Amino acid sequence: MSKGYSLGKFLTHATILLWLMFAVQGLRGKSPVVETQEFKGGNAPLVMQGGDPYIRALMRTISMSESNYPNPYAIIHGGEYAEDLTQHPDRCTSITVGPNTGRCSTAAGRYQFLSTTWTEKARIYHPYPSRFIVWERYSFEPQYQDAVLYAWLTDPAAWGSDLRVTLQQGYVRDVLAKLSNTWTSLGYGIETNSMSAKLPELYQQFLQEELTAAANSPTNLTQRRQTNDPTL
Repeated sequence: MSKGYSLGKFLTHATILLWLMFAVQGLRGKSPVVETQEFKGGNAPLVMQGGDPYIRALMRTISMSESNYPNPYAIIHGGEYAEDLTQHPDRCTSITVGPNTGRCSTAAGRYQFLSTTWTEKARIYHPYPSRFIVWERYSFEPQYQDAVLYAWLTDPAAWGSDLRVTLQQGYVRDVLAKLSNTWTSLGYGIETNSMSAKLPELYQQFLQEELTAAANSPTNLTQRRQTNDPTL
């Protein structure tokens, strides 16, 4: 490093360059989140293709409880919509009902990930994080919301048991109870909503739809049998 170019200047220029790279990356991926027919509500099919039908049905059940809105992938706690999903919106909105009234929540997306939960789980499960030196960013686009949740739900170490096996054995209520510490609206936690009591029945409906879709899709069925992994 030359005498005229101090370490302080180098760090300043490196910081500016880093900021510009992330800004450009964000602008490239940024686009308005538009409601489409595919995103009609919490019961809509997943953007993610493939994967285990039992877990896919569970994901749609969580969505019905947490984000039963048009375009659920972009919903923010309180009913507003994010305009950009290149990363988690991380907007803390006031809680107006329930035991946490007066606080705020950063919950967003189809599965109402808190910003801290998203960062924690995306570090483990996100298939395509954006990295630069020690910095990482995790796209919050619909396919990645699905991918992170699917990987989390299918990780036995995360839950102390294999949720797929429990669901295949028919114990959907046990699974919902286990998940209620994370998604309290599932009906076994500190709060419920108008959908909570209907969730086991809705899960069965979604499961039949997912099993039928898998049976009618030879490519996805073959892939599921071989790897049990979804595709983006």
